[in-house]
Amino acid sequence: MYILAIDQGTSSSRAILFDKKFNIVAIEQQEFPQYYPKAGWVEQKPDEIWESQIKVVNNIFENNNITSSQISAIGITNQRETTIVWDKNTGKPVYNAIVWQDKRTSELCNNLQNNGWNKYIKNNTGLIIDSYFSATKINWILNNVNGAKQKAELGDLIFGTIDTWLIWKLTNGKYHKTDYSNASRTMIFNIKTLQWDDKLLDLLNIPKTMLPEVENSSKIIAKTEIFDTQIPISGVIGDQQAALFGQACFDVGTAKNTYGTGCFMLMNTGGKMINSKSGLLTTIAWNIDGKVTYALEGSVFIAGAAIKWLRDNLKFIKSASETDEIASNTENIENLYVIPAFSGLGAPHWDMFAKGAIIGITQGVTKNHIIRATLESLAYQTKDVLSAMEKDAGINLEKLLVDGGASANNFLMQFQADILGVEVNRPKNIETTALGVAYLAGLAVNFCSKKDIIEHKMNDTIFYPNQNLKKFEKLYKGWKLEIERLKIKF
Repeated sequence: MYILAIDQGTSSSRAILFDKKFNIVAIEQQEFPQYYPKAGWVEQKPDEIWESQIKVVNNIFENNNITSSQISAIGITNQRETTIVWDKNTGKPVYNAIVWQDKRTSELCNNLQNNGWNKYIKNNTGLIIDSYFSATKINWILNNVNGAKQKAELGDLIFGTIDTWLIWKLTNGKYHKTDYSNASRTMIFNIKTLQWDDKLLDLLNIPKTMLPEVENSSKIIAKTEIFDTQIPISGVIGDQQAALFGQACFDVGTAKNTYGTGCFMLMNTGGKMINSKSGLLTTIAWNIDGKVTYALEGSVFIAGAAIKWLRDNLKFIKSASETDEIASNTENIENLYVIPAFSGLGAPHWDMFAKGAIIGITQGVTKNHIIRATLESLAYQTKDVLSAMEKDAGINLEKLLVDGGASANNFLMQFQADILGVEVNRPKNIETTALGVAYLAGLAVNFCSKKDIIEHKMNDTIFYPNQNLKKFEKLYKGWKLEIERLKIKF
């Protein structure tokens, strides 16, 4: 018997099969297209997301001679905030999925800020007003897609983040559900009352009939209708919260950083909501057996996407893995910084209108120096977030747990330890997002216990900080200076 983890990410859909000891039996992955209709707009086609996801699931079955009857449970983890609105009668999306990176609603967010909604939204949703979240994306679809507003008012349209869309498709439209972690990323969910917030729904003219039922993160919430046997869907959680769970960050004060398309640091704050004063988000980590665990989060919008930019746009590299050796063999040029603000600046700066920059170019700069500086930017952005997190939580982190694709880069991890001045722990299995949702799905069907999860955790490599702290403090001071310059509006 196995657990099947569906990991629907920003740039690819994956399926990961875990055995009883949570060893990875098989992984299937497929990229799918991204669309950029205008500057700052990022879209995906919901049907292409689904087609890529079901293809990798079917490949898992076929390539490993597995039948649906051998799957004890399915866990779904997903890119968060990405917004889909579809017709509940036909199952057809009324518009493309608007991706979390999309900036088209920046002006609407500005208006909300200017009209004094910051405090209410921060206090009740844990979020800051930003186009990053789902709420203003829903509003945009209703106001800009022909006939959408009227259909929504008649109760014919429904909204979902990617987890909700996948549950709908896996159950042939039988279930319209999400979990608390994903709901908490919409900017219309009250994380105090654990209900959709009527005041914000009215503000943004979003009919409540559009919204999914909110469920625990570890619980049988549906059963599939498209395979030979019905498989319980018993774990649903946003990708960053899944990684926190996969790293077994069950104690208050433990933190992880995931290096994916973006870079996301979360710290477990237990049953306590910490209202950040340093530009971080308060979010629901998970809800198990009706008990909510909260987290502080710092979201960096562009991390692995910057490496993809080096590969696909600048053609500096053929594969992301090359950057490790190139950076290791390239001397650092002081005062050369790449600031990959392709989708504005996230935490703790929150500047929706910032643009990316390469600063400090001299005649001696080569493409290898830019590759190295791009990797370094991931570590600097993480330092920005960790400094804010330590200030809010009133603690000094002793070690940072890391995961995600770019955490395999040894140069980056060593530079990260040097810039932070703390050890960086990389687990043996860096697929902690998929592992986290597999754990949650397994707990709900008695496939495993919490004790099994703690015993399963193994570190692969520990990166210790360089003792020459002054050198790295100077580099980081230069980064902060350039970030402040970038914020100046000309």
